[in-house]
Amino acid sequence: MDYHSFLTRDYKSLLDRPLPRKRRWTGLHTLLLISAIVVVATMLTFISNDASATRSVPSAVAATGPTSLNDRITLPLEFPVLKGATHDTADDPDNLASQSELPTELHWASDKVRSGDSLASIFKRQQLDPTDLHNIMRLGKITRTLSALQPGQMFRFQVNEAGKLEAMEYEINQLESLLVSRQPDEQFEARAIQHTLDNRLAYTAGKISTSLFEAGKQAGMTDNLIMELVGIFGWDIDFAMDIRAGDHFSVLYEEQFLEGEKVKDGPVVAAEFTSQGRTYRAVRYTDANGRTNYYTPDGHSMRKAFLRTPVDFRRISSRFGVRHHPTLNRMKMHKGVDYAAKSGTPIKAAGDGKIVFRGRKGGYGRVIIIQHGGHYSTLYAHMRGFKRGQYVGKRVKQGQIIGYVGSSGRATGPHLHYEFRVNGVHRNPLTIKLPNAAPIKTAYRQDFELKTSGLLSQLDLYKRTQIALGKQ
Repeated sequence: MDYHSFLTRDYKSLLDRPLPRKRRWTGLHTLLLISAIVVVATMLTFISNDASATRSVPSAVAATGPTSLNDRITLPLEFPVLKGATHDTADDPDNLASQSELPTELHWASDKVRSGDSLASIFKRQQLDPTDLHNIMRLGKITRTLSALQPGQMFRFQVNEAGKLEAMEYEINQLESLLVSRQPDEQFEARAIQHTLDNRLAYTAGKISTSLFEAGKQAGMTDNLIMELVGIFGWDIDFAMDIRAGDHFSVLYEEQFLEGEKVKDGPVVAAEFTSQGRTYRAVRYTDANGRTNYYTPDGHSMRKAFLRTPVDFRRISSRFGVRHHPTLNRMKMHKGVDYAAKSGTPIKAAGDGKIVFRGRKGGYGRVIIIQHGGHYSTLYAHMRGFKRGQYVGKRVKQGQIIGYVGSSGRATGPHLHYEFRVNGVHRNPLTIKLPNAAPIKTAYRQDFELKTSGLLSQLDLYKRTQIALGKQ
């Protein structure tokens, strides 16, 4: 029996047929009969309705959403699509619209710069159009960095399914990148992106048992952070000669993060160092002109007008005073300090000044003499060579490289002979009280106290906490 004949069958004639006498009519039979009548009547109603009228109902409900039970049950009955059945979507306007609105899928490809790479070789490796490369390089000075690639730098290319370049990101370093993107008019546009670091304060402390370097490492400090600490207190403490077991330090410094990941250590903002029972404190301050220095809590510069040691040395091979001369083989006054160091070690100007002599001077070998104002002068002897660009009359800054350790003149090995003179009189560089650099200007005094008092308070708080916990 087909579906249509089943629905149009004369159910009344079937119901009028007399029941078998042997069966008893029960309430259950009555309930089943009524249910059958309702089902048949409902199906006949659905079939008789106009097809277009029935299809208008779901679109209206879809637009407004079902708001009652009646809204949900008046949807037309639809038969499920059987597995393997095909569905022709060519005439479905909704399907065509959804297909046209799908975005073109874009893919990102990464490429790390290799030794000897150029942007042209990277484009070739990524199979990108060289015409796009030509147009990008014509964007101007913003793309100059693309001509000086360094191994390890990263490129990211965004291409569409056809392999056409849509965007390129060049990671210059952790904080800078260049983004090039194709515009709707098919032209490229480039812009520089600066990433901002998040600064957080960190604290560490250490106690010296064998060396400052070992104590710093145990405190979790990097080599750069240890050397920064040495630079801050280096005018007051001779880290080669004055350090003793039991000396200790506390450091408040910045850690710099990018997107939640630590990138590097920032500068020391406050520190304390106790050497042989004497405590020194320093705090970092930047004035309104952007000049940054370290000062004592009362505003005096930690920086002295002169470096105590103008070279990184291995040992002091000869001190100031009378000694047996190693080449003359007799007692002679030694008017400076000899710092033994590897040949070629850079020599720094001990203070700001002007070069008044540069050349050879007898047993001193190659020499530079710097005049510092009207009262002070320094001499650097036995040099292997001079820094290029140095000449008599040129002004130099404290810490600026002026030459290199050697053994010219009467010398038994590579070292720096360093002299310090006050009004022409030789003084012991290791013991002389060095003049301070300029203190905080009166105009910045209030701002200095406002910005540094909190840092010093934090340093004290961390220190007290560590002591209370028995960690310091």
